[in-house]
Amino acid sequence: MDLVVFLPLLLVMGAFMFFASRRQRKQMQATIDLHNSLNVGDRVHTTSGLLGTIARIDDDNVDLEIAPGVITTWMKLAVRDRIEATEDSASDSEELTAASAEEGAPKTEG
Repeated sequence: MDLVVFLPLLLVMGAFMFFASRRQRKQMQATIDLHNSLNVGDRVHTTSGLLGTIARIDDDNVDLEIAPGVITTWMKLAVRDRIEATEDSASDSEELTAASAEEGAPKTEG
């Protein structure tokens, strides 16, 4: 009789454990896929929040260029995600460049 009382609790806990481990496995596989797909020239975030461009990759390490001529070596596991360049950001930067060029031009009346 005591087993009948605990059976629903055991089933709920078992289901929770199953779904939690499944989610964790999917996240781990996504991270492994990201690390295997990194290429030289990719812009990435590290786990500490640093942005950089991959200059060199080997089995366990990546060299990130964080400023022109400044290259640091990181463990590949420190790369959190790839920064994808979007067309919107490219057009926004063109608009900003055009706007700043117009601001610098002398204003004429008439």
